Amino acid sequence: MKHIKLNIKTKSQEYPILIGSNLISNLSKILKENSIKFKNCLLIVDKNISKKLISKIKKSLNKKKIFIFYFKANEINKNIDYINKILNFLLKKNFLRDDCIISVGGGITGDISSFAASLFKRGIKFINIPTTLLAQVDSSIGGKTGVNTKYGKNLIGSFYQPNLVISDTQFLKTLPKREIICGYGEILKHSLIANKNFYIFLNKNSEEILKLTSPFIEKAIYESCKIKKNVVEKDEKEGGLRKILNFGHTFAHAYEASLGYSKRLNHGEAVILGLKTALNFSLKRNLIKKNEHSSIINHIYNCNLPSELKEYFRINDTKKIIKFMLKDKKNNSDKISLVLLKKIGTPLIDQKYTKENLGLFLKSELSN
Repeated sequence: MKHIKLNIKTKSQEYPILIGSNLISNLSKILKENSIKFKNCLLIVDKNISKKLISKIKKSLNKKKIFIFYFKANEINKNIDYINKILNFLLKKNFLRDDCIISVGGGITGDISSFAASLFKRGIKFINIPTTLLAQVDSSIGGKTGVNTKYGKNLIGSFYQPNLVISDTQFLKTLPKREIICGYGEILKHSLIANKNFYIFLNKNSEEILKLTSPFIEKAIYESCKIKKNVVEKDEKEGGLRKILNFGHTFAHAYEASLGYSKRLNHGEAVILGLKTALNFSLKRNLIKKNEHSSIINHIYNCNLPSELKEYFRINDTKKIIKFMLKDKKNNSDKISLVLLKKIGTPLIDQKYTKENLGLFLKSELSN
């Protein structure tokens, strides 16, 4: 059970992230090593997860009383109704505060599980086993929880740190290429906002990372987690610095909402499109130099990441996109707040623009 360990220390919680292969077969040992005790646990499981891998988890937790709540993970089901179903299940089974919720799935399952954990009896133990690359490098770190509403994405939620995160790379081998690409987009984002050397590493090794070749994939996950760790430890509740993690996301969330959270564009793909849009807007505002802009755009093309906004939207969709951008929770005025890029490793937060300004820009993006 060889693994990499990264410790996260925020004001509200200190917890480890373990990165490696076949960690779930040793869950009992891991729990003991990290002094995590409970009698009952509720596994909230994405229905798409391999039954064989779930059996490994159950076998490793053989001394615990295990309940399983299967969840069809998609953005439409990420709502308050499912939170109520989970809470009612916990109440019916008489769970205590010393018991535990274990999420086994991607970011959507993690968000639902952690939000329910934060609400039940004002906080129950929570372990996150992220099964997608996107969740392993992003949503499993930092304690953001939330659900969607008809008004936008993640507008109802809380901050709730886990007790433990286990990023087992064997789950990644069960994923379609589309899911790997989505996770890679978040890895790329982390390099752009914080570490040029990591970006150079990605530029050199993207093919091996996308093929999940060891040790390149483990290093990519570790370096990406380390960047998010450093940000979250300094700013747990998004008071300032943590906003840099939203690079590309104001556009991305609006793209998802405009398409009704359909399978046509998932969150990771939307983030990659959002990164490209934010990069183009940074260039348009003369914030980033053309050579760095070109390097990143070429990297996106060379990795065959989603890059063409026109594949998803037309010019007459601009008003709808802007409407959702205005509802973004990071806005505190009638202007739209963006995170942009000055150079690789140097993001700019709280860049505010009018809806007219951004509307014209998006129209030009969709007409080129």
